[in-house]
Amino acid sequence: MKQAQKMQEQMTKTQAELEKQTIEVSAGGGKVKVTANGAGDIVAIKIEREIVDPNDVDFLEEMILSAVKQAGEQGKALAQSEMTKITGGLGLPGLQ
Repeated sequence: MKQAQKMQEQMTKTQAELEKQTIEVSAGGGKVKVTANGAGDIVAIKIEREIVDPNDVDFLEEMILSAVKQAGEQGKALAQSEMTKITGGLGLPGLQ
C-alpha cells in the first residue's frame, strides 16, 4: 500500500512538472509554430504575417492543423514516457 501511495505521489508531481515543460512544433517552413505542454495541451500558436493570404485560407488552416496535431502528439508522448518511468511499464489502466 505504501508503495502504491508513493507511486501516486510521484505521478502527481510528474504531472505538474510536465505541465511546465513545453514542446514547440513548426509547419510551413517555420511560418506556423505551435507550443504544447508536456500534458499535450496547446498553450500558444504563432503565425508569421507573410503566410496569411486571404485568398488561400485553406493552406493556413492545413498548416495550423498539422502543427497542432504534432504538438499534441509530442506532448502526450512525453507524458507517457515520464509516466512509464514511474510505473516501470506496469501498463496501469488510464495511464496510456
